[in-house]
Amino acid sequence: MAYYFEEPSHTFSEYLLVPGYTSADCIPQNVSLKTPVVKFKKGEEPSLTMNIPLVSAVMQSVSDDKLAIALAKEGGISFIYGSQTIEDQAAMVARVKGHKAGFVTSDSNVRPDSTLQDVVNLKEKTGHSTVAVTADGTPNGKLEGIITSRDFRIGYADMNSKVSEYMTPFSELITGKDGITLSEANELIWKHKLNSLPIIDSSKNLKYMVFRKDYASHEEHPLELLDKQHRYIVGAGINTRDYMERVPALLEAGVDIMTLDSSEGFTEWQRRALHDIHAKWPEAKIGAGNVVDRDGFMFLAEAGADFVKIGIGGGSICITREQKGIGRGQATATIEVAKARDEYFAKTGVYIPICSDGGIVHDYHMTLALAMGADFVMLGRYFARFDESPTNKLIVNGNYVKEYWGEGSNRARNWQRYDMGGASKLSFEEGVDSYVPYAGSLHDNVTMSMSKIRHTMCNCGAVTIPELQQKAKLTLVSQASINEGSAHDVIVKTTSLHS
Repeated sequence: MAYYFEEPSHTFSEYLLVPGYTSADCIPQNVSLKTPVVKFKKGEEPSLTMNIPLVSAVMQSVSDDKLAIALAKEGGISFIYGSQTIEDQAAMVARVKGHKAGFVTSDSNVRPDSTLQDVVNLKEKTGHSTVAVTADGTPNGKLEGIITSRDFRIGYADMNSKVSEYMTPFSELITGKDGITLSEANELIWKHKLNSLPIIDSSKNLKYMVFRKDYASHEEHPLELLDKQHRYIVGAGINTRDYMERVPALLEAGVDIMTLDSSEGFTEWQRRALHDIHAKWPEAKIGAGNVVDRDGFMFLAEAGADFVKIGIGGGSICITREQKGIGRGQATATIEVAKARDEYFAKTGVYIPICSDGGIVHDYHMTLALAMGADFVMLGRYFARFDESPTNKLIVNGNYVKEYWGEGSNRARNWQRYDMGGASKLSFEEGVDSYVPYAGSLHDNVTMSMSKIRHTMCNCGAVTIPELQQKAKLTLVSQASINEGSAHDVIVKTTSLHS
């Protein structure tokens, strides 16, 4: 006879936090959102932590190298999508690891014999007014000079004139030597009243550009997540088919953490993958999932997962429940898996972090997930709305939107994510192709979301995530209570899109 759970499963929207005692020391400035990413033994420190409890989903429409850099600046980790060639994914990881904070590889470059019209066209394409002039027009060619929009005036200068006639030549440039620190570069910028500083090697080849505005941006990100070599931390998604070829390429590129990306993780395929990867590369860190109950967690814990992802069918673009009748309410799944995690820790002395993946609609859902036991949350729709996501920004019905599609959609055709050991194809869709409201920069939105979490934690009398999980008091709410929690019985003057 089939097993029946006695209680219905619940979503985050069906819960509220009940305030606890707030001491004088419990203020948002004192709240730490630092959280473990990989398993560790009792009494030891985890080898990898985050400064905020956010990771981006393993999705084509969410996690590329640009978003990975932006999220690492805020203190989180992006898992670059795996539904692409091994070479392309490894190249994305390498670009993140090669991106030195404040040191930018020039994306605006021309040759000395290029025309001013070429410079104008390049500015329209990149939006950048400072253009490096290199011998071969490449980002790392021999530096010949710099040309900016201040060096010529459109309408007066002949647009067919050569760049060499208007550029500031190398002999008049202030440059920095490769290996210079960001602080030293900034000192040169301020000393010589520069807006940009080219960094060159011993052969005068251009390596990076340091901009005055980027140093200011660097100071705005005190929680940026860096490895021991001061490179940004980055993750990547892998599948259960080509992992023996994909993993070494990602490790060579410098990846810090990987996760098996699957709609359902309670499988022999994930057990085999975890075993094979840890046997061949014992230092590799691999998360696994997704699961929604105690049995699934215990299976992956015993199989060697470094963290476990929770959630089936709860994503905004996921239709797995609709198509297959498989899944569980995200709140209930998180609560049960958290209990299993604590049970496993008490039994073995090994703490395995858990990640709540999906079901986050409002910012306060993040806090609920953490209070229910999650160590961090994985978000797709949330990040897809930002400038840094890899999708197009469009105008639909007069509003700015960004494209967002599921890995199980016909557009992504990521059959490996839904692989059940059968044919190498996507038999039917488990995701949709959609739009999400455009929301601006990642920095501004993440800053606001983390502020909400910190303030709510103070309402609960907690200044750390473990303390929140210990002190939180949660209550189920009725539909009437949910309605009561929003603006009601009034005529609202203005409306806005909420995250």
